[in-house]
Amino acid sequence: MSNRFITSLKSRKWRWLYITFAVFLILVVVVGTYAYQKRDSMLMGAINKAKAKLLEKYDMDLKIQYYAFQGMNAVQFKNIQLLPRNRAPLAQIDDLTVSVKLWPLLFGDVKLGQVILDNGMVSLVKKDSISNYDFLFKKQKKDTVENDNPKQNLAALADRLLKNVFFKVPNDLDLKNFELSYRDDSTSQRIVVPSAVIDGGDLESKFLLNDHEAAWNLTGTIDSDNQECDLRLFSDKKEVNLPLLQRKFGLAVSFDEISFRLDKAQRRNKELLELHGQWGFKNLKLNHWRISSNDVIFPEATMQGSLNIGASSMEISKESTVQVKDFVFSPYVKYVHKPEKEIFLAIHTERIKAQDFFDAMPTGLFPGLNGIQVEGHIQYDLNFALQLKRPENLLFSSKMDDKDLRVIKWGEANIAMLNTPFTYTAYEDGKPMREIVVGPQNPNFTPLDQISRYMQISLINTEDPFFFRHKGFEEKAFKLSIVTNIKEKGFKRGASTISMQLVKNVFLNRNKTVVRKLEEILLVWLMERSQQVSKKRMYEVYLNVIEWGNNVYGITEAARYYFGKTPAQLGLGESIFLSSIVPRPKKGLNFFDWTGHLKGNMLRYFNTYGHIMTKTGQIGVDSTTSNYGFYEVLLQPHLRPPRPAVADSVETIDMGEDPLLFDDLGGGTPASSLESVSVPQNLKKMPLTKEGQEASAEEEKPKRSLFDRLLGRNKEEKEGKDNSEDNKDSKREQKREE
Repeated sequence: MSNRFITSLKSRKWRWLYITFAVFLILVVVVGTYAYQKRDSMLMGAINKAKAKLLEKYDMDLKIQYYAFQGMNAVQFKNIQLLPRNRAPLAQIDDLTVSVKLWPLLFGDVKLGQVILDNGMVSLVKKDSISNYDFLFKKQKKDTVENDNPKQNLAALADRLLKNVFFKVPNDLDLKNFELSYRDDSTSQRIVVPSAVIDGGDLESKFLLNDHEAAWNLTGTIDSDNQECDLRLFSDKKEVNLPLLQRKFGLAVSFDEISFRLDKAQRRNKELLELHGQWGFKNLKLNHWRISSNDVIFPEATMQGSLNIGASSMEISKESTVQVKDFVFSPYVKYVHKPEKEIFLAIHTERIKAQDFFDAMPTGLFPGLNGIQVEGHIQYDLNFALQLKRPENLLFSSKMDDKDLRVIKWGEANIAMLNTPFTYTAYEDGKPMREIVVGPQNPNFTPLDQISRYMQISLINTEDPFFFRHKGFEEKAFKLSIVTNIKEKGFKRGASTISMQLVKNVFLNRNKTVVRKLEEILLVWLMERSQQVSKKRMYEVYLNVIEWGNNVYGITEAARYYFGKTPAQLGLGESIFLSSIVPRPKKGLNFFDWTGHLKGNMLRYFNTYGHIMTKTGQIGVDSTTSNYGFYEVLLQPHLRPPRPAVADSVETIDMGEDPLLFDDLGGGTPASSLESVSVPQNLKKMPLTKEGQEASAEEEKPKRSLFDRLLGRNKEEKEGKDNSEDNKDSKREQKREE
């Protein structure tokens, strides 16, 4: 009895399922039949709606000569035109057939199935400041509201974007004769795609630049259903530059191959999207005067890992790796947008052969390291964390394990040369001025023990307080530099040590490239780690080569030029003055009045550094008479400016940065205890020179974009501007000397 009852229940259950499915199927057929009958009117309504939207939002006309359904789910269009009003035509397509997948359409997703396109053209035109494509970058009111929404979810936004991209990639594509062109007042480029085919996800396409001036191939696979791709872009010819970048910005870029692979897009939850993949290139070549004076060649590199996008953050995961030849390191980058903007950066390497690191360096990027040979191993860790609104909470830690590192052979920058007499080339505006022998053969060379102790300690205090204790870099000064520059929203404070200045002056060219500082850091690291050059010898060379005025190099020429003395005869005030002008050597004469005495705006500087040197026991109390020698500084008569007809008007200036902490040169308070030294609060702002007013006016000029500041557009314009400014300085100084 019970078995019959159970069997009856099961039969009833299946009967209801059959009935439900039949009803659903009938509804689908009815709705489908209705939609099929009304599809022409629905298509017309959708097109009219699109026309109205384009006209209202973008002031653009959409014209279609013919459109009709082909089969169940395909629509054919003929002679499509996009015409921005009062501007050049934007796009035209002769024949386009598009089909969509029906199943995703039931859930509201428009997913392309097949696309057939014959003879299409998109023309981007910019004349003066007006373009026919600026509507693409206009921010709508809706976008503004979303961006200000504290609940905006970056992961959801990225997920929608990813889906939109893959949904617009058809499973099957047959494209013939498509052209994309760009034209403005100075540049004209045209790219033609003679054919592009996607067959079951396999992609084959070719791009021709300006009638076979260059040709690129794009091949690979695209799986739009699973949102995966594996693509390769390569050129038919070697070393073909990307033309738009070269003509627009002077940046020559060429490569043998660029590859990109997206393996997986994982949606952990609504607030986390993980993109796993790999990218790489072969023989990437760059050439730009702001990057390097030579071609920079990256032979081969790959990066694999994941990009994690959260609700309000983006990060490159710690598990990601970058490999260049045999050198491998793990980068970590994270940007937090809300509630406060934060930046995190970390670099980690395992213990690796040091030579692998130098072999991986791009050819032409660091010429001073070309040919270097080392032994031993290195292991490096960098940790950086910055809150943009609270930069004082900066976390910065840089640790290098290089205990067994040895330099076997120096490269083009032969650091060991510093131990012997050598010839130093002084540069002016990137051009060699004259050669100076650094050694006893030169009568102007002065050994360290023959230079006034006042001069030695003054320059140490102002330029590099911990020079005799650090290993080429001062982490606290570097952190203070970052914090100050972020707060001031500009470059107000540097962190160069004497070691860094020495390497820059002696071994590096004067081309102002964005990577020169990195080359300087690497050379300083090797110089200090090798210990082949003593600190005192470094300081001795430094004092004998740095610039102290117009064609004035080394302490001997400086002492004679300004005061008619030898380096051994320099007093405290003269030493403080010479130390003060090292960052701006050509401004030295501007600080004197017609009597040959220093202007009052230098008094604060003397009191600041004199107070510190007294407090730390580097100079005795009896040396502080006349404000640390301020009133005893007297410029040679032939260099003094003419006597003014009337008294100078008083202007005001802030004398600049707070003093750095410092180390001592034999005697005085140890550097480790100097952090407690305070500067008197009564050191107020002092009168401002005309040059100071000019500097303030320079800071108020409009700021350029980051790309323009990094690359610039024209080397000759930049050099002309620099030369013009330096010529003004030279004319002022020549006039004073006359």
